[in-house]
Amino acid sequence: MWIFDSYYKGCVELWGRERGLTKVSAACPPSFYMYLKDPHAHWEMIEGLESRYKVEDCSFMTIFGKFQGYRIFAGRKVAEKIEIQTRYEAELYNVDVRQDQRYMAEHDIFPCGERDESRFSPDFEVPLTSLQVQVTGDPSMPKEIACVQMLNGRKRRLEGSERTVISDLQELVKSHDPDLILLPYADTWVPLMVRKARRYGIEPTISRSGFFKQMGSKSYWSYGKVNHKEGAMVPEGRVLIDTARSFVYAESGLKGVLMASRLSGLSPNLTTRFTPGTLISSYEVFEALRRGVAVPFRKRDAESLRGISELKACDKGGMIFQPEPGVYEKVHQIDFTSLYPSIIVKYNLSPETIEHPEMKGFLSTVLASLLNLRIETKRLKKTNPDYAGIDSVLKWMLVTCFGYTGYRNAKFGQIQVHERITGISRELLMQIKDLAEDMGFQVLHGIVDCLWVIGEPISGYKEAVERETGILTEVDSYDWITFLPMADGSGAYNRYFGRLDSGKMKIRGVMARKRDTPEYVRRMQQELFEVLRQAKSREELRRAEPMAQKVRERYMHELKDADVKELAIHRRLSRTNYSRRCAEASAVHAYQKRGLSLVPGMEIGYVVKDAKTWDVDTKRDASEFDFGYYGKMLEKAWEEVAFILLCDLHN
Repeated sequence: MWIFDSYYKGCVELWGRERGLTKVSAACPPSFYMYLKDPHAHWEMIEGLESRYKVEDCSFMTIFGKFQGYRIFAGRKVAEKIEIQTRYEAELYNVDVRQDQRYMAEHDIFPCGERDESRFSPDFEVPLTSLQVQVTGDPSMPKEIACVQMLNGRKRRLEGSERTVISDLQELVKSHDPDLILLPYADTWVPLMVRKARRYGIEPTISRSGFFKQMGSKSYWSYGKVNHKEGAMVPEGRVLIDTARSFVYAESGLKGVLMASRLSGLSPNLTTRFTPGTLISSYEVFEALRRGVAVPFRKRDAESLRGISELKACDKGGMIFQPEPGVYEKVHQIDFTSLYPSIIVKYNLSPETIEHPEMKGFLSTVLASLLNLRIETKRLKKTNPDYAGIDSVLKWMLVTCFGYTGYRNAKFGQIQVHERITGISRELLMQIKDLAEDMGFQVLHGIVDCLWVIGEPISGYKEAVERETGILTEVDSYDWITFLPMADGSGAYNRYFGRLDSGKMKIRGVMARKRDTPEYVRRMQQELFEVLRQAKSREELRRAEPMAQKVRERYMHELKDADVKELAIHRRLSRTNYSRRCAEASAVHAYQKRGLSLVPGMEIGYVVKDAKTWDVDTKRDASEFDFGYYGKMLEKAWEEVAFILLCDLHN
């Protein structure tokens, strides 16, 4: 059966395609493992458990070896009471794994594929029927549903009273009965739609069973930023993808969402709403369950006791070389392919191997399959773009696998593993820098997993790097590249742009790449980069200055007539209370005046009316703007690009 939805509701429910739509219910009572160093000290508790629940003496595997303990057929609440009763001496496993994920692991099946195929194959069929839906309106201020467009072979528009539109939509969903619904801002519109349908006495048909699983909204910190996750109503027996908000769908498309399901053992309804970090963690859990390895409830091996001198020696992060600002010709950028996961695999890094390197590490073993698949899809997408989505989701999962080795709640992470990875990466970057210089190459810049060099032949250097390190690499060659300066004149680490020998531009760290840059400003800088793209050498760059100046002058001249919506600044809120006057504080106040509730992590859009007083309007309400403020923003965008036209070019 090709499973496309799964969940636990007293029993495991599986929806799939097997000669038509199929639903299977399977008993899977919750259970967990318990290990006590001194069971006799807790004999009264064990007897109490045996009198209320089914308890079995058993042995079970962990990444650290086999434990002798108990299997208790009960749920999380009982596990938490055991922790309190034993003053957290009890080590518990498999407490918080998803029951549908556990069931599939134990029965050697997985979502979005057939039993006899490999989970790691990038070639798989998608037998799902689908329907595209678009609701007309502003999702940031949803009020009335008056117009809906549907695409199912042909385009159809539903209009009229709200009751009529909602009723017609539910009837069409029922008659078409798709397995998959693609709807921008689904997690905003569907709860509103279901609530109003019930108010009108209309049966909601988006869920095949009539029920929805609730996912709460929350704000959370990730990599130093506050993010916000919208709540959702997830239908049963149907896949609903919020195409506007899902990071995984935006980066990798439907094939990427389904591949994440195959790997993690989660339904597409979850993989489309989870972050890559949660997906890699779920993949590791699914692999553990399939291999019969128990998953710890609480981490007990996050970090061992160490002295300050050892901490100072270990915790240094990645290596970066600072570039000299300027313009360089005939430059090559050599990148390690998935460096950190490659280090984990090559050097057999896992929590249990830090003290026992002779053991075969769990983490290195399970990531090897993922890394091999990434190497394959990266090769395949060069000739077939159909593999690009799968390659993208694998890239993001592997990127986050490094961070999760140091995350305090990661099931299979440990800070010493995290530090060992960065330590090896520093050694590798220094190794390939020395190798480049020994071969006569000039090293311009380096960031953690890549190096910029001048010299030939680059193919010989690439082969030498792979031979010396045992890690695959990719090479980008530039006709020219510029490293921008910081305010003090020294080279910026992550702000550069250049023309690849393929004719494309590679741009990093400038305003055109930033989320909060107004669209009008972004468009000007993108046009400037298009002018520079025509230049294949520094001589042609010099000749490009007059044309670039014309672009700048045109945008400055037309600013007064610009569409005010194109001047909106989009920011992700880190807070909602401010101690001083600033644009974000005024924007929060403007949103609150409209009756909208904001929480940290949400994205807002606003237009600055007066920069002196930080008077702003919401993007929806804006009708005027501060000409001087946006003129300075255009000038800043021009200066980033103009550096290459005005600086002294390197020989």
